[in-house]
Amino acid sequence: MRVNALLSFVIILLVALTTFATRVAPFLLFPKGKPIPPTVKYLGDVLTPSIIGLLVIYCLRNVSLTSHPFGLPEVIGVLITGALHVWKRNTLLSIGVGTISYMILVQMVF
Repeated sequence: MRVNALLSFVIILLVALTTFATRVAPFLLFPKGKPIPPTVKYLGDVLTPSIIGLLVIYCLRNVSLTSHPFGLPEVIGVLITGALHVWKRNTLLSIGVGTISYMILVQMVF
């Protein structure tokens, strides 16, 4: 399918408006001074760890434990990420260092 300039502009405009709407919605639905509903607080507490767990399972779903390298780069990467997060409590740092260490292990060691 060939995309002309007008269609490209419309697509970019729609994506920008959708992104803006998702950013503004919480401020409109939960204005300052109005208490946040208990259900929303509960979801805020529960969904983050649930999504992280789901992402870990998704990332490790195709790891082969029966052939070389037996999942060692993945296990080491997860351990580095977890240990660094427990130590520094910085999500971006732990994910970044864990990813870099995994890539070094896969490309140069295993």
